[in-house]
Amino acid sequence: MERYKINRGQKINLAEWDPEDKKGFDGSKEDGLAKLQSLIGELEPLQSVLYAEHRHKVLVVIQAMDTGGKDGVIRKLFEGVNPQGVHVASFKVPTPIEADHDYLWRVHLDVPGKGELVIFNRSHYEEVLVVRVHNLVPPEDWQRHYHQIREFERMLAEEGVTILKFYLHISKDEQKKRLLDRINTPEKRWKFNAGDLAERKLWDAYMQAYQDALSETSTDYAPWYVVPANHNWYRDLVVASVLVKTLKELNMKYPQPVEDVEKYRPGLEAE
Repeated sequence: MERYKINRGQKINLAEWDPEDKKGFDGSKEDGLAKLQSLIGELEPLQSVLYAEHRHKVLVVIQAMDTGGKDGVIRKLFEGVNPQGVHVASFKVPTPIEADHDYLWRVHLDVPGKGELVIFNRSHYEEVLVVRVHNLVPPEDWQRHYHQIREFERMLAEEGVTILKFYLHISKDEQKKRLLDRINTPEKRWKFNAGDLAERKLWDAYMQAYQDALSETSTDYAPWYVVPANHNWYRDLVVASVLVKTLKELNMKYPQPVEDVEKYRPGLEAE
């Protein structure tokens, strides 16, 4: 899955990244779903030892256009993990108190502590996406954010946070199909927001904003992955593969048990 990783300094053109791509897996959809379940089975014990060891911190950032599948990835991959060690943070329009602080203030409150895996469903990157597309601040302000974000993530990494960032890349035609599906399926209508149509009209501006953000902020310590997301099973497979591989590379271990733990067995068994 390294084919989807953006290297430091790499300038990308999202028009050259195929949302339909499935070349990272040599097999059928059925094979892919089986592999995905296997990876989810590996993820659960890895998260368990992460929590128990209380040493590493893991931050997963997920960004996408509307209907891109952020909620779907989170629901599928993390449904069986220990809720004590996993937290999902979602960043919407800043509250008055948040708006009185710098834009990273509210984000820093949710970064993972030792033993935690935190998922950002949207993130501080809205400050170079929505803010830019809707002209909420002068260009010199959001352009300055690239450097600030890189340095913020550098500080987190130097303090022991492992950072993975995923952009779920869907096509405009696929988004149209998913929006219509929300209208046509009664149990999905609650997801439909008329504001999504207004945002859809700004598609090209968002693509430019995304490709600049990905190019400017993918680093060795906080890499971006452009995940082909037109096919849900493949999207989930890519994210799961990268996450499991990264967690394994942390070489985590359960803490040592209480000294002479076996000596407590007889008393308990005798009760």
